[in-house]
Amino acid sequence: MVTTMPFEVLRGLYLGILTGVIPAVIAFGLGFGFRYITGVSIPAFAVVVLGLALAGVNGGLLALADPAITQQANSTTLVTAVIVVLMLTLYTHAKGDQLGGEAPRRLSWRELRDRTVSREVVDLVGGFGQVRVEVVGEVRDMEGYPPLPDQLRDDLESIAWQFPADLTLSELESRMAERLAAEFDLQEVSVTVDSRGRARVVAAPPSAGVSNRLEPGTRAVSIDALVPTGVARGDVCTVLAGDSVVQGTVVSAKSDPKTEPATESAGETSEAEAPDGHADGPNGQSTRRAPTTTGGMGRVTVAVSPSEAETLLASSGARIVVESRGTRREFELVSMLRRSGQGIERVTIDSGGPLAGETLAEAGVRDAYGVAILAHRHDDGWQMAPRGETTIAGGDEVFVVGPGQQLRAFREAVA
Repeated sequence: MVTTMPFEVLRGLYLGILTGVIPAVIAFGLGFGFRYITGVSIPAFAVVVLGLALAGVNGGLLALADPAITQQANSTTLVTAVIVVLMLTLYTHAKGDQLGGEAPRRLSWRELRDRTVSREVVDLVGGFGQVRVEVVGEVRDMEGYPPLPDQLRDDLESIAWQFPADLTLSELESRMAERLAAEFDLQEVSVTVDSRGRARVVAAPPSAGVSNRLEPGTRAVSIDALVPTGVARGDVCTVLAGDSVVQGTVVSAKSDPKTEPATESAGETSEAEAPDGHADGPNGQSTRRAPTTTGGMGRVTVAVSPSEAETLLASSGARIVVESRGTRREFELVSMLRRSGQGIERVTIDSGGPLAGETLAEAGVRDAYGVAILAHRHDDGWQMAPRGETTIAGGDEVFVVGPGQQLRAFREAVA
């Protein structure tokens, strides 16, 4: 029977794939295992010879079933099959060798939690990597607490916030949990974030009682007074009750709706906000405003010491003065560093890294890596601006400052 060239090529492809599957699997396994265990790659020539030998065994078994395969007329088929086996073997060997070189040698739960998000979900914003973390799936109720209200559950499920991409997964989870607890006044919240920036949330609804907001050893006293505009829960205020001056922390505040029709209660939803309690800004970030009073006569509940509580209860009238908390200078410093192209990172020193067992003077961190160490923590605690004779040990932590590229290079070298 006379066969055409295209038919022989197609038949050769079929036979090559059929006989090359086993050699390809073995080549992948050898490439991965040898590179992973020894760190050395198997020569591609040796893998090809092994693959052809295994393919020859498979081809011989096929020839027993169909003797026409080995006839001279099928030379095109045989050549095509051999080429396919070679390509499969070389490709799977290369992939196995690459995976063996990239796979971590020692894997622990701590290392898994210290991973960052996948590079595929990182966006560059102003020269810095940002990752969009959004809540996926249903927000579940936390065991032992009342169920979440439907509106609050919907608000939580629509969350999508931006965070720095160089944060580890555990840091992303803690930051998101803190932000959710602060914005929605949740009693408890647990967040799990995967490498794709998808967060799963378990939460407990806000506490209904004032007692849950009080610090131990304090008492809550409500005062009818002229409430300043913008008072919110957590503000520090001074209460002028006759000749007494009492300082306390606002637990709740509410303007009188009879004297101020557009008032609201600190801790309650503002009428000026969107119906869902928050609005989405650029990049899906929440622009939810902190609930505050709008001024006028109202009632303020403050947390004070027991002795000061008796003073306030005995007074017939009081005035409220809100005090400034000052400016967090550390945030100004971080902002200035970022505007100048600098960043700060917290790095844990690897026991097998180049810094382990070296003093700062010997390591020459600034000259070698282009970064500066601001603080160093050993067993005895943190040391600010460590001197050159400070010895760095494995497991120590340092805060370093420098340009983003140098910070990444430093972390990869010593962490």
